Amino acid sequence: MAVDYYEMLGLKKGADEKEIKSAYRKLAKKYHPDMNPGDKDAEKKFKEITDAYNVLSDPEKKKMYDTYGTADFGEGFNAGDASEFFRNFGGFGGFSGASGFGGQTGSYTDGSGTTFHFEGGDMGGMFGDIFGSMFGGGRSSGFGGGSGFGGFGRKRQTRGEDYNYEMEIGFDESIYGGEKVIRYSKGGKVETLKVKIPAGIEDGKTLRLRGKGLAGANGGPAGDLLVKIKVLDKPGWERKGLDVYTTANIPFTTAVFGGEVKFHTLGGDVAFKVPAGTQSGSKIRLKGKGVKSMNSDKCGDEYVTIQISVPKKVGRAAAKALREFEKLTVDEEAFVQ
Repeated sequence: MAVDYYEMLGLKKGADEKEIKSAYRKLAKKYHPDMNPGDKDAEKKFKEITDAYNVLSDPEKKKMYDTYGTADFGEGFNAGDASEFFRNFGGFGGFSGASGFGGQTGSYTDGSGTTFHFEGGDMGGMFGDIFGSMFGGGRSSGFGGGSGFGGFGRKRQTRGEDYNYEMEIGFDESIYGGEKVIRYSKGGKVETLKVKIPAGIEDGKTLRLRGKGLAGANGGPAGDLLVKIKVLDKPGWERKGLDVYTTANIPFTTAVFGGEVKFHTLGGDVAFKVPAGTQSGSKIRLKGKGVKSMNSDKCGDEYVTIQISVPKKVGRAAAKALREFEKLTVDEEAFVQ
């Protein structure tokens, strides 16, 4: 019984590449063997939708399928189809290219005058599926791999799906790097994996761990594990690219007279001379004290916003001195004016 590849993927005939890919991805996730361990029906369904996708996702195979209307090149090809097939191709004379289909390139022209171009490896496998039902998988010269119908009965390998995982790390971990153990469900069982965190990684970046995703079908390669990084906030600190921003409190007298102050940086405390008359809210740039780049020796800067500490209570002597200071400051301003 003929099989409708479009119907198998839940599509209407003539669906475009985007619709075909979207439908297959949705069904592949549903019926993938890793998601249905031991379920033979799901495994069979996965193979069927994969066969359908392999034809409809290839422009040349899809065009041939749409033209001749065979639902399954291996199973649904009958004598009438064979006659029409050879009539359009003019026997084997309609093909061009060296050594049949085995690893070569070539082309053929159908009855309507339309020319199809093919790569030997892919087309050899496809024609192996078509003629396999006609000749019972025998070997002859000119198809598949350079010596006969080499692709008959083979199962097409399919790469496994990528697996997405979001990993939270601390602000300091993103700066200095480290290692974190994650656990995720893969194919119905829990996997434990150590993930190396590169120093300097930013929020929103993704680490690709090759071969750690879902298993492929029929011996195909496994997909990748995509670990998206989410950096947690750290009070008092903010990062923008390689630069970091923070605040520092300095005494009122230091702001007035100037002096040396210790600032916290990612690499430890550093001493910095604050100029006299520093205003609250002013920024000080500490060059090269930001984040080190993941890909080079470049370092960002640290920007410190100054906040002037004001005592909540003062003694009588201090209060008297401040009053005198206030009076002198007002008089000096009046004098300057």
